[in-house]
Amino acid sequence: MSDPINILVVDDHPLMRKGIVQFLSIEPEFNVVAEAGSGAQAVELCSELEPDVVLLDLNMKGLSGLDTLKLLREKQVSSTIIILTVSDSKQDVIKLINAGADGYLLKDMEPEQLHEQLKQAAAGKQVLSEELVPFLSCLHETDEFAEKLGTVTKRELQTLNEIAKGASNREVASTLKITEGTVKVHVKSLLRKLNAKSRVELTVMYLEHIA
Repeated sequence: MSDPINILVVDDHPLMRKGIVQFLSIEPEFNVVAEAGSGAQAVELCSELEPDVVLLDLNMKGLSGLDTLKLLREKQVSSTIIILTVSDSKQDVIKLINAGADGYLLKDMEPEQLHEQLKQAAAGKQVLSEELVPFLSCLHETDEFAEKLGTVTKRELQTLNEIAKGASNREVASTLKITEGTVKVHVKSLLRKLNAKSRVELTVMYLEHIA
């Protein structure tokens, strides 16, 4: 059996947060490593624990989900960050994905759907609630990618090839016979060199380049 997916749940509404944590805790595939009631607490915990997935509320007091996301990406946190919110605003979806979110899910989804989407996200795939998928056509395009790609090392390119196939950090480490920590270092370097805000954006740009 593979290792469980380590998750940090961030929501400033205690009942909602506790409900999500309780649901995830009964599934053997998931391990809730911590929960946070604010963006500031989330940034601190994420830097300390390096969870596989951060499930982040959008509308929070103090640091909003967007501000929290930006801070996490500025700190080059390699966790997969999924927005979980009630807002189905096209503007919000585009803004959060462009800021580095790896996915955007609505809180009115069925629990079983959340379960499946989180597994997909942990495998390196972008996840969105079905009704939001059409908004993806409005995302910005990345220029000069080929030139930037020339700055990556051979090992980083091997890592990029694997994550573009949908491999998780654990799977990349196994394939390349390196540690998971080394994979995270390579991913951070790739994000910086290729000017990508998230693992998903990195993958999309690379697949478009090689198509």
